[in-house]
Amino acid sequence: MAAFSRKCLLLQFVIEVRANTMAGRLYLIPTPVGNLEDITLRALRILKEVDLILCEDTRTSSVLLNHYEIRKPLLSHHKFNEHETSAGMAKRIEAGQSVALISDAGTPGISDPGFMLVRECVAQGIEVECLPGPTAFVPALIDSGLPCDRFLFEGFLPQKKGRQTRINALKDEPRTIIFYESPYRLVKALQQFVEAYGPERPVAVCREISKLHEQCVRGTLQEVLEHFQENEPKGEIVIVLGGAPGKNRKESEEE
Repeated sequence: MAAFSRKCLLLQFVIEVRANTMAGRLYLIPTPVGNLEDITLRALRILKEVDLILCEDTRTSSVLLNHYEIRKPLLSHHKFNEHETSAGMAKRIEAGQSVALISDAGTPGISDPGFMLVRECVAQGIEVECLPGPTAFVPALIDSGLPCDRFLFEGFLPQKKGRQTRINALKDEPRTIIFYESPYRLVKALQQFVEAYGPERPVAVCREISKLHEQCVRGTLQEVLEHFQENEPKGEIVIVLGGAPGKNRKESEEE
């Protein structure tokens, strides 16, 4: 009987510790960029324990959450409303709610909503915890075969204003450069790169990472451009561009 009582007390202690750990905290949870199995056990546990899940698109996130039988209240938090909702959400967390933020795919804050809410929570002294996990540019960089010890992550280029200015500013960048791009603008981007950087610059275009039709097309800018002019690009796109030639590592590091 005494042993049973000790077990009950221990169980109660564990529950109380976990409840205190979860309360009043923002969790940033990376979600799979393709294969639903690319999520950590810890991420699944926290998603099951929090009070509320913020997501870009509740319909998209429901596919993942339903797959793992996670039933939690969902609220939309996306680039069109994050300015208005971040302060209010921080107040809810400060009041004791545990909240998880997920994006449609990948790590929140990396070319996805997240920064504004994190900034607000940090300013209010609220605990923020970001879990390690999936993001599209890391496997693309490794798979490209281009130098990955030093690189520059650019994310999405501006669609219109400032696009060419940004491309030109990277002309002499010696590090490997990573871009995200829409399949509808991929050919245009490669054409602009050829004009700005020359047709012989090495590049890899990775698409549909961890999905059924995953592909990495490697070659010169001209070769890869011609490939996608003949083969319509589809899916999520990561462009990994070789750095500017003619500048050795020592010179770059000294600068």
